[in-house]
Amino acid sequence: MNLFFYLIFRLFISLFKLLPFRLLYLISDVFYYLAFYVLRYRRKIVSGNLTKAFPDKASTEIQRITKQYYRYLADIMVESLKGFTMSPKSIVKRYKVLNPEILEQYYIRKQSVIGVSGHYGNWEWGSISGAFQLKHLPVALYKPLTNPYIDRFLKRNRAKYGTQLASIKETFETFETNKHSTCIYLMIADQSPKNLEKAYWVDFFGLDTPFLHGPEKYARIYRLPVVYIDIRPVKRGFYEIELIPITEAPNDMKDGELTERWVRMLEERITKNPQFWIWSHRRWKRTRQQWIKLKKTKQIVN
Repeated sequence: MNLFFYLIFRLFISLFKLLPFRLLYLISDVFYYLAFYVLRYRRKIVSGNLTKAFPDKASTEIQRITKQYYRYLADIMVESLKGFTMSPKSIVKRYKVLNPEILEQYYIRKQSVIGVSGHYGNWEWGSISGAFQLKHLPVALYKPLTNPYIDRFLKRNRAKYGTQLASIKETFETFETNKHSTCIYLMIADQSPKNLEKAYWVDFFGLDTPFLHGPEKYARIYRLPVVYIDIRPVKRGFYEIELIPITEAPNDMKDGELTERWVRMLEERITKNPQFWIWSHRRWKRTRQQWIKLKKTKQIVN
């Protein structure tokens, strides 16, 4: 079955390679209609998340953002597939890093950097574009796909563009292996962590929300500067990226402060244009109170 889906996946990539973007977005419009009106894919989850995040918005506004979100979701699907065969010129044209020079001082010192961001805009093209616009070696931490054929293809494809993909399950080993190289570690860290014991809890849209500990943990261990990767959709299929310094001295910050800072930047970006963030995940399915209660129950059992 995995091989079957891999072959379908490769077929779509081959087809999308031949199609210009204007035709791809016609396909995206069809995907949007199917997902929103026919399949009603996670409609309750999306509208529920938006209502939690923006309790002051009217139901009509929530519905408008919901529709915009599904259009964006369909665009991300076709853009991600197109990304496997885009030329370097097209990638740089459509995914422009505005201020790569702020990393120059670290590159001269042969110092690696952590770049942290969220699932906003088109984060997929970031793992391709960085190799053409930054001097640092891009090392993208990612969650391996369950389909081994697609996963291997993804790693080979990104390596072709000059980006090293590394499993989040081997984060420490990745930092150790590359500690003598000059890298920018790309970490998309706004997903809900499975291990709540290590999570950082941050007020996110007024909701107590757990975030992955990785960016802060490894910035402290290896004493690396951290920049926030601010992804700004300009128009359909075009993005601008600004690298915003967070800290050069993570160990001088209070525990959790680094995470708080980048999450606040993400929240500000989402607030301006909420339709470009991934709302179809159950982001607030677990609360700190639930975690504390579960932890106490485990202690009693043990």
